[in-house]
Amino acid sequence: MKFKFYSMRTSKIFGTGKEEAEESTPPPYSLVADGGLVAESGNVQGDGRVNVNLESKIARTLAKIIDLQQEDIHNPPPDYIDLTKKVTSCELKLNIVIQIVGSRGDVQPFIALGNELQKHGHRVRIATHGVFAAFVQESGLEFYSIGGDPTELMAFMVKNPGLIPQMKTLREGEVQKKQDMVATMLDGCWRSCIEDDPITKEPFVADAIIANPPSFAHVHCAQALSIPVHLMFTMPWSSTRAFPHPLANLNSSAMDPRTANWVSYGVVELGDVINRWRISIDLEPIPATEGPGLAEALKIPCTYCWSPALVAKPQDWPSHIDVCGFFFRDSPSYCPPSELQEFLQAGPPPVYIGFGSIVVEDPQKLIDTVVLAVVKAGVRAIISKGWSGLVGSPNPNIYYIDDCPHEWLFQQVVAVVHHGGAGTTACGLKNGRPTAIVPFFGDQPFWGNMIARAGAGPRPIPFASLECERLTAAIQFCLTPGATEAARKVAVKMQTELGVTAAVESFHRNLSVDKMRCNLMPRQVAVWRYKKGKSDLNLSNAAVQILLEHQKINEKHLQFGSCSISHVVNPIVIEHRRWDPITGMLAAATTTGSTMLQSTVDMVYNPYKEYKRGRSPTPSARASPRSPLSREPSSTRLSVPDDANSHNPRSPSVEPGSKSGPDKSRNGLSVAGSMAGATMKGFGRFTGSYFKGVIVDIPHAAAEGFRQVPRLYGEKPKDYGAIQDWKSGAIVGGRNFMDGMSDGFTGLFTQPVNGAKEEGALGAVKGFAKGTIGLATKVPSAGIGLVAYPFQGIAKSIEAAFRAKSHKAIVGARLKNGYYETSKMQMTDEERREILHSFDTFSWSSNT
Repeated sequence: MKFKFYSMRTSKIFGTGKEEAEESTPPPYSLVADGGLVAESGNVQGDGRVNVNLESKIARTLAKIIDLQQEDIHNPPPDYIDLTKKVTSCELKLNIVIQIVGSRGDVQPFIALGNELQKHGHRVRIATHGVFAAFVQESGLEFYSIGGDPTELMAFMVKNPGLIPQMKTLREGEVQKKQDMVATMLDGCWRSCIEDDPITKEPFVADAIIANPPSFAHVHCAQALSIPVHLMFTMPWSSTRAFPHPLANLNSSAMDPRTANWVSYGVVELGDVINRWRISIDLEPIPATEGPGLAEALKIPCTYCWSPALVAKPQDWPSHIDVCGFFFRDSPSYCPPSELQEFLQAGPPPVYIGFGSIVVEDPQKLIDTVVLAVVKAGVRAIISKGWSGLVGSPNPNIYYIDDCPHEWLFQQVVAVVHHGGAGTTACGLKNGRPTAIVPFFGDQPFWGNMIARAGAGPRPIPFASLECERLTAAIQFCLTPGATEAARKVAVKMQTELGVTAAVESFHRNLSVDKMRCNLMPRQVAVWRYKKGKSDLNLSNAAVQILLEHQKINEKHLQFGSCSISHVVNPIVIEHRRWDPITGMLAAATTTGSTMLQSTVDMVYNPYKEYKRGRSPTPSARASPRSPLSREPSSTRLSVPDDANSHNPRSPSVEPGSKSGPDKSRNGLSVAGSMAGATMKGFGRFTGSYFKGVIVDIPHAAAEGFRQVPRLYGEKPKDYGAIQDWKSGAIVGGRNFMDGMSDGFTGLFTQPVNGAKEEGALGAVKGFAKGTIGLATKVPSAGIGLVAYPFQGIAKSIEAAFRAKSHKAIVGARLKNGYYETSKMQMTDEERREILHSFDTFSWSSNT
C-alpha cells in the first residue's frame, strides 16, 4: 500500500527533490514541517511479520479512540520545548546502567554513548550479553552480564522474522527456550542495577537507567528503584501517524492513512510477558489494559539514534521524544593484515558484503548465492564471514574477512551490501557508500526502504526471496552514478550531526535535576528521604553515611522506593485507568473471575502434582533448577552487607518438605499433607481473589469510572495523587467525597450559567446537560469512593507488607554503596562539620 501524501519539503529531507540545494543542511531535530513523512515502510512483505487488518474490530476501535482523543487525556505530554537550548552538562554525577539486548551492532552505539557519558563524570555500566564482555571492557566501560545468547536470539529471529512464531518453531520447542532466555535476561537486568562490579567488586547501585526497548526490564527496574529511565533505540517504537510500526504490514483500507499508521502501533504492541518476573521483585502485576505502550503511557523519555537526514521527527511526537542522529564511536586503531592490503591494491575498490550477527540455517546456500552474484556483477568483493561463517570457494576477486572495524573498512570499498542493521547502515551512509539491504527481521526492512527512498540504494530484497539475479541487480544499482550521488548527499548532511552528543544532552535535559539534588550536598544525587516529625529531607548516600556515623539520624526514619509516595527522584506508578463505570467494572469483574478460575484449577492440579512428586524417588535430585523468575534476587547474596544477608536463607537444591538422599521417597503421610496443603493454598487464593474483587477491585473500578465520565465533555477530574498505602487511600477517598458531593450539586447551577455566558441559550442547554451528567456521576463516585479508595490503600499496604524481600536488598545495596562512595570522597573535617550544621539548620527550621 502506498500513501500519496508526500510534500516538496519531505522529498527534500530524503534527498529526492529537484529543487534541493547541493549542500543543504540536515533537517532540524524537532518537528517535520507538515508531518508528511511517507508510509512507504508499510509495503514490507517479510515472512512472519504482522499483517494489520485495518478493517478489523480492534483496529476500528483504536481509530475511534484516536479520533476522539489526540493525546492521553489522563496524562497529557508536556508542551513542546525549544530544543535549540541544549543542556551541555549535568553537575550531578550518576551511576548509570545501560541495558542492551541484541547483537554486536546493537551494543556498539551504546559504547559510544557510554564513553560520552563518562566525559561528563558519570559512572557507566554496560549490561548486556556475556559474549560482549571484552568488547565493552576494551572501551573502558564497566561490564555486567545479563545472560542470554545473542546467537540463539538471532537464529530465532531469522526463522521467525515477525511477532508470530512459525509452526515448525513451536513444534521444536524453541519458543519455550526463548521465553526461558528472556526470564534469565530479566533477572540479569535487575541484578545489573544493584550488584557489585563482577571484577573489581566495587559496590554499584544505579541512579538512572538507559536502555533499548527489547531489554524488557527497564521501566520495571526503574519503578522498583524509583530512579529515572530513558529509552534509546534505532527503530521507531513510539506511536505516530507519520509512518507505521516497522513490524506491521498494513492492508488496504478506507481508513485515513495517518490514522492507520497510528493504529499499527497499538495492534503490534498488544501483549504482556513479564508479570511473573515483576512479582519476583516485589512489584504488582501490570494490568492487561496497561501493558501495551506502557512507556508511552508513563511518558518515558525516548531518544531515537538515527539521522534526521533519513527519518525526521514526526510532528505528533511530544517533546520528551527526540531524534538525535546516529551514534558513532571513535574510530578504533586498526592495522589491516598484509593479505587484505594486497587485495585492496590489486584492483579497483571492491564491494563489501556481510550479514554480521545474522545466523542462517543454510549458510552454504547463502554464500553460493552471494559468490555467484559477485561473479555475474563483474565486481571484486570483500565478504564478511560473520556469525554464520560464510566462506565460499577460493576466488582471486573475493576476500573473506573476519572481524574488522567498519569505520576503516567502509572507506576502502565502493558500496556495501548487508542485512540492514542500524549501526551498519549508519556507517555505510556516513562514508557516502551506496547501500543494498537484504533484511531478515525487525527494523531492517524499514531501513532498507528509507535508503531506497533517499535514492542511495535499491529497494530491499527480503532474505526469504533472495536470488542470485536480484542480488546481482542490487549490486549493479549501487554502482550507478545516481546512487553514488544520493549516498554522497546523505553523508554531507550527516557530517554536521553529533548524534552521541545530542543524545547525552537529551538524557540530561529530561532529568529532574532539582528533585534529584541532596538538600545537604547539592552536587550529590539524593537517593534517600529522611522523614521524622516535620523534618523531610532528600539525602545522598554520602550525607546519610555522615549523619549515621555521628548518630544524627536513625535508619528507621530513612524511606526509599515504594516506602515513599513522593520519592525524591522518580516515582513510577502503574495503575488501572478507567474510562467509564461500565467498562471499568466489567474489566475488574473479568480479572477477578479469571483469577478465581485459575485458583480453582490449582486446587485440583497442584495436589495431583504433589502426589506425582511424592511417588517419584529422590525428588530433590530429579527437580529441575529453579527458574530465574522464582529465584530470590541475588543482590541479597552479593551486594548486601553481611549483617543484611541473613534473612530468608534457602537451599538451592532441596525443595521445602522434600527428603535428601539417593534412595529415599516421601512417605504416604507426608504426601497426603503436601496434597492437603496444596489444596488449601489454592482455596486460599480463590477466597482471597473473591473478596479482593468484591470488596476492593470492582468498587474501586466503579468509583474511578464514575469520576472519569466528565472527561467526555471536556472537564478534567481533580488529581488526588496515587494510592500507595492506607493513609493515601483514606486521603483520596475523603477528598473525592467532599469534592464530588459539592461539585455534583453545585454543577447543576454553575454549568448552565457558565454555558450561557459563553454561548448564550445554546450554551445554557449544554451546561444543564453537563450539570445533570455531573450530578449522576460525581455523587456516585463520591459515595462509592468513600469506601473503595481507603480499601484500595489498605490492600496495597497489606501487599507491601508481604513484599519486602527486594526492598531489603535495595536498602542493603544502597547503604553499602554509600559507605564506598563516602570513603572515596576523602572529605575534610570542615566539610563534614558543614554537613552536620546544615542538617541541624534544616531540622530546626522544619520543627519551628
